[in-house]
Amino acid sequence: MSDDWYYVHLLAVLAGFRLTVLANRSGCEDEFLLELHDRLIEGLASAIARVQSITALERQLANEPDEGGLAAFQLHGEEECFARFRITLLDDLEIDFDTHEYRVNGDEWLYELSADCDGIEVSYPSLVDLTDAELGTLAPIIRAIRSEAGIGISIARVVYD
Repeated sequence: MSDDWYYVHLLAVLAGFRLTVLANRSGCEDEFLLELHDRLIEGLASAIARVQSITALERQLANEPDEGGLAAFQLHGEEECFARFRITLLDDLEIDFDTHEYRVNGDEWLYELSADCDGIEVSYPSLVDLTDAELGTLAPIIRAIRSEAGIGISIARVVYD
């Protein structure tokens, strides 16, 4: 396969995975797993939209002169964004070590530094990945998406120590 067809191939792969997750969802009865399926379907739809944008820009560059370089610039930006694309199915944890703050799922920043007569303590929460048993039939699909499409998928919950 040449580089010219990379995103077309990736589009087909992502669409196939989205159909697989939709089919797998139909046999699922657990509410938690249904929510994970829905979030993965939504994430794959976002990835597909980004790849479609890239292929549209590639098509534009192939068919029209780009004297100002705007389409090439946009294409480069879209490719960079897609390279960092990640699907988060459960919790997202951001920690600012400089200010000793953290936030979960984009909520408010919480201050984690505490001091008393025993000294200063900083105890941030952590992310713990779900096990294959918790993911059920979704686990092999997620592994396949990660390896074949190269998309990062986070399936972790925040744990407070």
